[in-house]
Amino acid sequence: MSDLPALPVVFRPGRTRVVLLTAGVAILLVISAVAMLLEQLGPGERLSFILTGALVFWVLARLARVRVIADDSGVTVVNIASTRRLAWAEILQVNLRPGDPWVFLNLSDGTSLPALGIQPGIDKQQAIRDARALRALAEARAISDPETPPEQDQG
Repeated sequence: MSDLPALPVVFRPGRTRVVLLTAGVAILLVISAVAMLLEQLGPGERLSFILTGALVFWVLARLARVRVIADDSGVTVVNIASTRRLAWAEILQVNLRPGDPWVFLNLSDGTSLPALGIQPGIDKQQAIRDARALRALAEARAISDPETPPEQDQG
């Protein structure tokens, strides 16, 4: 178990995050500069340009916020529009198959939860390492989770 990451650990697509936030700031600055430099625009039109740039930045920032946080008691999956807290016992399997856009967590309730915080987009090797680390943590914690009553396994 010495190869398990120390908890708490945060998995996030670092390079993708940098690209998204940099693009968001650049777009906001360019649209704002254009709004200020076009002399024929009135105050309302300038404001609408700036608000459009701010909206684009907000969307890109939401895309950049994705992460998976693993701690002693479980995993928090932060996706674009939602956050979900899971106990270790709820995670049956961590999957990142070839061609998958991100990790999928197979859960004890029969559903699958996408975990966008681990995605092979720009840095495939890092995503594979992160998926393996999360899988190892889930397997180790599921076996030794003291909060899981033995009756839960009976069908």
